[in-house]
Amino acid sequence: MENSPEPRRIEISTSSLNHLNSTRKWTMFLSVLGFIFLGLLIIFGLVTSTFLTTFKTREVNLGVPESLFIVVFIVGAAIYFFPVFYLFRFSRNMRDAIQGINQEKLDKAFRNLRIYFTYIGILVIIVLSIYLLALIAAGASISFLKGS
Repeated sequence: MENSPEPRRIEISTSSLNHLNSTRKWTMFLSVLGFIFLGLLIIFGLVTSTFLTTFKTREVNLGVPESLFIVVFIVGAAIYFFPVFYLFRFSRNMRDAIQGINQEKLDKAFRNLRIYFTYIGILVIIVLSIYLLALIAAGASISFLKGS
């Protein structure tokens, strides 16, 4: 006779629920601020692009089309949107899980938190790689200039 092993379970104490609820409040605050910042970023990009295009003079040439600035701001906002969105979903699902003692919502909340940190981790790796490549390029440029 085979005994099937019982699934491992973790119980969340009242103290842990209080900590999660406090964390949820802070993540909600940070995600709302993130959405506000995203809106301001897009508005700033539109204003900057419009300003540079409208008041363009022949004497000042930036080397790139002034209307391209809005694309840079929108790409930056798109990159920043996803972590803010997943943090917001974590907060909302955690609130529902705590208020309704709902295991499914708790699982969704932790899944969104995992996605949030995965996204941030990948973003950090990309930024560090860009910094490393920039340092290598700067070092190569300096050694090339010293040789001249």
